Amino acid sequence: MRMTFERTGGFAGMTITKVVDTTTLPAEDSNQLRRLVDAADFFHLPATIITKSRQPDRFQYHLTIQEDNQQHTVVVSEQAVPSSLRLLIEWLMAAARHS
Repeated sequence: MRMTFERTGGFAGMTITKVVDTTTLPAEDSNQLRRLVDAADFFHLPATIITKSRQPDRFQYHLTIQEDNQQHTVVVSEQAVPSSLRLLIEWLMAAARHS
């Protein structure tokens, strides 16, 4: 499984990008990432999850997962992150910070 994660926006407008491939991760990390993707039911999430009200200086997350013949992209605003997706985003942010 290959995942591309990008966080944009925020007050400073900084972009954070991380590409994760489970084939190159330690087994424990790979298994944890797969559990988080499954718990988020990622491949069934809508392509766009945003709030109706304008949210200046908030983050926006772009996640794309490719696995076998499947590919799915979700764009979600910080205020609209469903609880099922929150742990996956937190894991990816931690991984991006430790790169």
